[in-house]
Amino acid sequence: MRWTLKPKPSSEKVNTLATQLKVHELIATLLVQRGIETFEQARQFFRPSLDDLHNPYLMKDMDKAVARIQSAIINGENILVFGDYDVDGTTAVSLVSSYLKSYYPNVATYIPDRYDEGYGISFKGIDFADDNGFTLIIALDCGIKSIDHIAYANERNIDFIICDHHRPGNELPNAVAILDPKREDCSYPYDELCGCGIGFKLIQALGENRNQTIEDLLIYLDLVATAIAADIVPMTGENRILAKFGLEVINTNPRPGIKALVQNVKKKVLTITDVVFIIAPRINAAGRIKHGNEAVALLTEYDFDQAEKFASEIEQHNTDRKDLDKQITIEALDQIEINEETDKFTTVVYNENWHKGVIGIVASRLIETYYRPTIVFTKSGDKLAASARSVKEFDIYNALEASSDHLEQFGGHMYAAGMTLKEENYQKFKNAFEKVVSETIHPDLLTPEILIDAEINLTDINEKLVRLLNQFEPFGPQNMTPTFMSKNLKDTGYAKQLGKDEEHLKLYLKQDNSEGLASLDSAAPRVGAIGFGLGNKLQLVKNQKPFDAVYCIDENEFNGNVTLQLRLKDLR
Repeated sequence: MRWTLKPKPSSEKVNTLATQLKVHELIATLLVQRGIETFEQARQFFRPSLDDLHNPYLMKDMDKAVARIQSAIINGENILVFGDYDVDGTTAVSLVSSYLKSYYPNVATYIPDRYDEGYGISFKGIDFADDNGFTLIIALDCGIKSIDHIAYANERNIDFIICDHHRPGNELPNAVAILDPKREDCSYPYDELCGCGIGFKLIQALGENRNQTIEDLLIYLDLVATAIAADIVPMTGENRILAKFGLEVINTNPRPGIKALVQNVKKKVLTITDVVFIIAPRINAAGRIKHGNEAVALLTEYDFDQAEKFASEIEQHNTDRKDLDKQITIEALDQIEINEETDKFTTVVYNENWHKGVIGIVASRLIETYYRPTIVFTKSGDKLAASARSVKEFDIYNALEASSDHLEQFGGHMYAAGMTLKEENYQKFKNAFEKVVSETIHPDLLTPEILIDAEINLTDINEKLVRLLNQFEPFGPQNMTPTFMSKNLKDTGYAKQLGKDEEHLKLYLKQDNSEGLASLDSAAPRVGAIGFGLGNKLQLVKNQKPFDAVYCIDENEFNGNVTLQLRLKDLR
């Protein structure tokens, strides 16, 4: 692990903000590191307000999209809401379709089959629309590069509205409207929305024309918060507002489908982390194991008993998914060893029998062992299909573009991508990808990095600090849980390993700030700490040997008692 202490921001900015907000210098430092430098920015950060959402009509083509949907409704046309099979796609389809159906009946949904059709808009989906009399397709979380597909639809007199958040290519499809803040010619103030977020901006615009206020649309924000959490978009600006209010809906008045998914969770209040690890994988499992339609059925079901049935089927898919990804990860790690590829700059593995639905998860798992850009291939029809995952700060999309001579198609973004190629080109691509990465990646990026916000003493940790840190939620990219470092720590003699394989570490810490590490003052505060996956560090802390630690500050709830504890990330 590389420990990187973030540079200290300008003391002038920190002191000014601390004075204005009447907070400790540490809190002001954390805010300035996040780009929050004025009282007004701090107000928006600590008190996210629906009033701060941007006017949806600032998005290029929003007026065209709304006009086309309204004319479809006036003329009684059939509207097909189309979206990808992942969390962002299925939540977006559920959101837009259920909103339209609330006042117009001729609306259906379409999720492509992961195995038969693959990612994004499919010719099969357009044929389905043509055969069933749909004249308008609203595509969510996909379509920005579907030039041939849109041309094919136009020949059949089917109009497209594209709502996407991926990077456009050099040419845009010939659609009626393209809502994508990443378009060069779009001046929308915030360009980090997920696909479901753009779907929400669309219903916000439609709602304005129906004299609805943002309060009327709150019920849809549980879906938006789920997509924001799952799609790992920056937790800034509009995303932060939508996630905060969406979490409130999840915790107070969730739709029956989400309520059914979380009813067995013991926690009273779910955080964004719970959404990432509890709700999102289950919604994803439908498309990975069976079909994304099952996720849409769950998320648009209004009868709770029926939602419970859907949720239990999805729970089973999630169990199957876990078994599969565990097994394939073992096989992939064996393949790396057998091929003597442990010392390369990339991981590229292939087995024709691997389940296409979990290869993305497997790619992430492999990075836990070999920290480097990773691609996992399997057979898909007469081609090979793959999921790619990157390491922090390395743009895998650019690396694929540089090796794209051997690919049939590819798409994605900096940290995750998908692609297909002909089997005979697999080895050529593998060699080219390794060459590109080896020539462009900085060696430091091949070691995982822990970014540390500030060095503090244990005496700085108190309930007031924790209360303020809790107000930094919801956490996510560009607003991660604050991470601290403390030096000269000692275990007070209680260190032990936990877990069935003794993989975790539990200890109680004290800190000695005097020179020469004299014996610890018995009156110094003692803080509990837990290190998940750090059981192998027990020898490092035994016998009161001094060490440094990187950690987040947590609240541990046990038998109704809440105590402060450190969640250790690394020790040395």
